[in-house]
Amino acid sequence: MFKKAEKSVVGRVEKISLPELGVHSVHAKIDTGADLSSIWATNIHEKDGVLKFKLFGKGHKHYTGEIISVRKPDYLLTKVANSFGHSELRFVVKLQVRIAGKLVRATFSLSDRSKKTYSILIGRKLLNRKFLVDVSRGTPLIDLEKKAIEQTKKELEEFNKWEAKT
Repeated sequence: MFKKAEKSVVGRVEKISLPELGVHSVHAKIDTGADLSSIWATNIHEKDGVLKFKLFGKGHKHYTGEIISVRKPDYLLTKVANSFGHSELRFVVKLQVRIAGKLVRATFSLSDRSKKTYSILIGRKLLNRKFLVDVSRGTPLIDLEKKAIEQTKKELEEFNKWEAKT
């Protein structure tokens, strides 16, 4: 008889590592509404069966400028839909990730997350059958979240003023 693996509990934000890439302690948002995980990537281009990109962007704490190369068949181009139903083509890659003490291989879409509070999003496919989510736990970046909320409020006020004038 096989013993089921114990599920680890994660909070709404977790510090994760990408050991193969030498990236450690990055805050990642846990999003049970997202199917696929996503990571901020820049300078994404494909040529002759090789996908090249840089993780994060200039100014990010973990940005190194190092070019990461992935060869076929370890990446693919797929259509990804957001919660509003808008779809776009994105490259997806398999990356080794350490989360809540577990080392797993997971699929990440490469996207511009420069305007997001968290540069990495963990979706259901990574969480499924390995993790339980307890939203009262985790290590959120409270100050950055508050700043993002205030910015959204300002933008909404500006829009309402503009709309009232028209």
